[in-house]
Amino acid sequence: MSANVNYSDILATTIESRTRKIADNVTDNNALLKKLEMKGKIKPFSGGTKILQELSFTENANGGWYSGYDILPVGVAEVISAAEYDIKQAAVPVVISGLETLQNAGRERMIDLMEARLSVAESTLSNIISAGLYSDGTGAGGKEIDGLDAAVSVTPTVGAYGNIDPANFGFWANYYNATGGDSTAIQGSMNACWAALVRGADRPDLIMADNTAWSSYMASLQAQQRFTSPETGNLGFPSIKFMDADVVLDGGIQNGSGTGAPAGTMYFLNCNYIHYRPHANRNMVPLSPNKRVATNQDAEVQILAWAGNLTTSGRMFQGRIAGITV
Repeated sequence: MSANVNYSDILATTIESRTRKIADNVTDNNALLKKLEMKGKIKPFSGGTKILQELSFTENANGGWYSGYDILPVGVAEVISAAEYDIKQAAVPVVISGLETLQNAGRERMIDLMEARLSVAESTLSNIISAGLYSDGTGAGGKEIDGLDAAVSVTPTVGAYGNIDPANFGFWANYYNATGGDSTAIQGSMNACWAALVRGADRPDLIMADNTAWSSYMASLQAQQRFTSPETGNLGFPSIKFMDADVVLDGGIQNGSGTGAPAGTMYFLNCNYIHYRPHANRNMVPLSPNKRVATNQDAEVQILAWAGNLTTSGRMFQGRIAGITV
């Protein structure tokens, strides 16, 4: 058995054995994905040309009061529809040259090399997806995830999202405030956003903030008013409370590279109506278990791949505040 064949076996089996761990690490790297996992909103799909997200768009018109022998209406009521989302794809290659294969011919040394390469691929794909969660879906020529910039738009009534036009269907428009203000005004803006998104028991349960928005909200609080959330904090995300929603910092170092929330922005999210939909057969897995060899290079490659999208079944329950300053 040649060194290259030995390498191929180790590479393929190493990636496959780490598939679940890599998918979990991607989820654990982002507060939104972790919240969706906790609420059972990570739902793989098995096939089709589109990802369909079912939603209720109106009440049943047959419902109402009655007395005694009144005739009850039982006509068909169209109350369920579905938003349509494209399947988006992302991949990161794990490559090794023939020389590296020879230099790391021992099985233990080969596994060490693969662990290092896979760790880089894992963090790279994690950052790609985390950045995609904030995108509008037009990046990379329209290949990027339809993220929060599309789901919770700065132009709520303009442009179709999920193949539904909010100009024609008012229930499909999110809340938006372009002037959140500084630390003296931020709580008023947050109160208004919260009030606009509450319907009975439905209310935001996660507020994602960049560095500026986080700092502004923190500056608006007195020391005795700062309440942390052990549930979210124990997962590794610094958080405080607004009403009963977790306010999570998603900026930090990542914000500078475009993988955190947009500057001066808070997203008020009701995660009961947001869904992370990876493909059941393409969720952080090797693109092919077979050996891939470059035709004009002494090298081999395996590709770590993902396919899916972020979907929404209740856009009217989502809000966004921009223009926040300290």
